[in-house]
Amino acid sequence: QVQLVESGGGLVQAGGSLTLSCAAFGGSFSMKATGWFRQGPGKEREFVAAISGNGRRSISADSVKGRFTISRDNAKNTVYLQMHSLNVEVTAIYSCAMRGAVENSLYCHVEASRYDYWGQGTQVTVSS
Repeated sequence: QVQLVESGGGLVQAGGSLTLSCAAFGGSFSMKATGWFRQGPGKEREFVAAISGNGRRSISADSVKGRFTISRDNAKNTVYLQMHSLNVEVTAIYSCAMRGAVENSLYCHVEASRYDYWGQGTQVTVSS
């Protein structure tokens, strides 16, 4: 009943920046904890970052700390992922996910199983 649609992916040169968006729609609902995951070629899906429903707290994987920033604008039902200093290693399909219930602990949301709704993903390709 809730749909998530990612956008903003594309091809960028190493060292460049990109901002991804995740828009939620599909009826009456309130924004819950939302996360970003990615899956590169031949790799398993991995956690990137997550943000609480009210945007007060956020966490991120060690591999992206200092370079990626997650944020949200609930007035627009949208979550963002700002990515800087991109390198080839971050090439992947990036997907956003949102939980259907209020979170008890944001740190639980590094696990994909905590989420109820998933977007189809947006491709990010970094060229060297």
